Amino acid sequence: MANHELVLGQNPDLALGQNPHPHDLVMTPTHNLGLRSRHTLGLGHSHHSLGLGQTHDNDHDHDLGLGQAHDHDLGLGQTHEHEHDIGLSHHHDNRLVLGHTNELALGQSHEPDSEAHNLGLSDSHELTLAEQHELDENIDHLTMDPAQELALQTAHDMSNNQLVVAQTTPVIQSRVLAVNPDYQLVVGQEFPDVKSCRRAIRDAAIACHFEIQTVKSDKTRFTAKCAADRCPWRIHAAKLPGVPSFTIRTINDSHSCSGIGHLGHQQASVQWVANSVEERLRENPHYKPKEILEEIHRMHGITLSYKQAWRGKERIMAAVRGSFEEGYRLLPQYCEQVVRTNPGSIATVYGDPEDNCFRRLFISYYASIYGFVNACRPLIGLDRTLLKSKYLGTLLLATGFDGDGALFPLAFGVVDEETDENWIWFLSELQALLEANTENMPRLTILSDRRKGIVDGVEFNFPTAFHGFCMRHLSESFRKEFNNTMLVNLLWEAAHALTVIEFEGKILEIEEISQEAAFWIRHRPPRLWATAYFEGTRYGHLTANIVESLNSWLLEASGLPIIQMMESIRRQLMTWFNERREASMQWSTILVPSAERRVSEAIERARGYQVGRANEAEFEVVSPHEGTNIVDIRNRCCLCRGWHLYGLPCAHGVAALVSCRQNVHRYTESCFTVATYRKTYSQTIHPIPDKSLWAELVDGSSGVENRIEKLINPPKSLRPPGRPRKKRVRPEDKGRVKRVVHCSRCNQTGHFRTTCAAPI
Repeated sequence: MANHELVLGQNPDLALGQNPHPHDLVMTPTHNLGLRSRHTLGLGHSHHSLGLGQTHDNDHDHDLGLGQAHDHDLGLGQTHEHEHDIGLSHHHDNRLVLGHTNELALGQSHEPDSEAHNLGLSDSHELTLAEQHELDENIDHLTMDPAQELALQTAHDMSNNQLVVAQTTPVIQSRVLAVNPDYQLVVGQEFPDVKSCRRAIRDAAIACHFEIQTVKSDKTRFTAKCAADRCPWRIHAAKLPGVPSFTIRTINDSHSCSGIGHLGHQQASVQWVANSVEERLRENPHYKPKEILEEIHRMHGITLSYKQAWRGKERIMAAVRGSFEEGYRLLPQYCEQVVRTNPGSIATVYGDPEDNCFRRLFISYYASIYGFVNACRPLIGLDRTLLKSKYLGTLLLATGFDGDGALFPLAFGVVDEETDENWIWFLSELQALLEANTENMPRLTILSDRRKGIVDGVEFNFPTAFHGFCMRHLSESFRKEFNNTMLVNLLWEAAHALTVIEFEGKILEIEEISQEAAFWIRHRPPRLWATAYFEGTRYGHLTANIVESLNSWLLEASGLPIIQMMESIRRQLMTWFNERREASMQWSTILVPSAERRVSEAIERARGYQVGRANEAEFEVVSPHEGTNIVDIRNRCCLCRGWHLYGLPCAHGVAALVSCRQNVHRYTESCFTVATYRKTYSQTIHPIPDKSLWAELVDGSSGVENRIEKLINPPKSLRPPGRPRKKRVRPEDKGRVKRVVHCSRCNQTGHFRTTCAAPI
């Protein structure tokens, strides 16, 4: 029997054939073997031996049974005084070949009567032992080095029974020195400048898995050596006379070190990370730091921290979109470009008089002003969202509603912080805007969360306006207080109730379930939120949840520098105006689609009503389920209040109009017609040129002086560390007592069972 000791070291080029001399097998920590099969591994059988690299003073065997009548001795490990092997205690020889392609084959002897045992390690690092005998022994356990895993798997999908040893993904703890021809440095190689020279040497060190230490670096020379102790690798580059080019003068490219003994790399700086992913980030600005880490580890084998990847991305994004500080500094010029490219628009920025730090920004495009004043419903919603950028701030929004019920952004404000004073300022700017663009301002209806600054601002700037609660804010506060879905649904039904009787009926239902909830509701005046009591016209809009509706793109924009954020908003508005303008050109009806559907439903319901006429304007409409309602078509009102509240004829009004052969569409509010809708989006929001062209577009030197006077610095307050809050805190929730949680494991309060740390 030929005895084979197999050694797997750093040199993969090992061939074992019929040579009778022993061959060692050493498995490094980077080699993992997995044992996956219905066969188990047993240690200690008397007739099969397994050696695991231990050092022994005498000869003894660890047994491994791999056949019926064969002994297989395996030696895994270091050099020993005696023989630990797994051979074939059989009358035939075996041949083992390990080549550059990492294929390990235990083949058949040249003897004609010998049996075939094939052991193969493929490119996917799977080690296969194929034999014509089934395994009889059960393999229970195999203990190896902690960094190694042995797996045996029987391949049932082949004609012969095969033993598959699959290597699992190794955990890399070090990287051996490598030669990369793409990053080879030679004497005489030239570079445009010293930065390019340093960059090339750094990239070569990263690619070849060694670290460098700078010996000398200035404007005329650069010298570096290998960071490993006593390693002779050294390079020297110097500036060519009369030109800025650098050339490599001398280089000793031999190493005595073995490479890097850790997972990082000293030369993998933030700037290197930025340069590595710059092209990818320009193509996809949404490339996440986690994905950057994965790509660098896959391409270079380097493990970096999340902060390094984030800082590298921010460095590239600052070069692409500009820094946060530059955004504030260029705000005066940006406002000039808004007014220049969109005549009639309003764009003003205010800084602190003492240090010119940013305080307020107000922008409203003429296309939005024209559409709201001439074609939208006299309804405005107010909302705000916190900025997610480097500096603290709040984006304030004033939004109208077009004839089809879609949001129609009217004005935007950015303030350094949300205060009552800033809300009053924003509403004063909004009032001045509307007053300057209309002769007879309609009586507005305003919806908001009614915080003190908004209430004071509305009372001061819009004294005749109807100011109501946004039901979204009210219902969320109610839900947090009582956490009962049935009560919340009844609250919404009460808010939608058109008559006082219907409203009171819903409140009584709530009171039957919870008297505390009914008391909570009655503590909020219904004239501020209930349709039955509200004096203004809300056209069916009970909420002003602007941020929730625009969250798909507004949340992303709020994390950009301020100019980029405003440009993102402008582009979205420009796209909306164009798309809605083109869509309305395809409509062939008199009313917008949503109004047309509502009128069609009312006509269908009116077919079963009985109509009695009192005079040319007054009608009595009797319905089987709703009783009698009085309709006045001259004043466009009905006793059910539906016509007045929604601006469209209710079913009773439709029945009265049809009975006297009147055109139902003529009795709708003008904002619901297609002609008015097209007028809403008739104006265009024009694009703004790149900031690199602003200086050329400013007329005269007075503009330059004006910009110097209006220099704006970033706000004084930076964003605090940590992940920004995604869910905003309502003003009415501040000061609310939190619910006390209880642990079912230790019966204590303040934590849940899943986070309980009490001993069992």
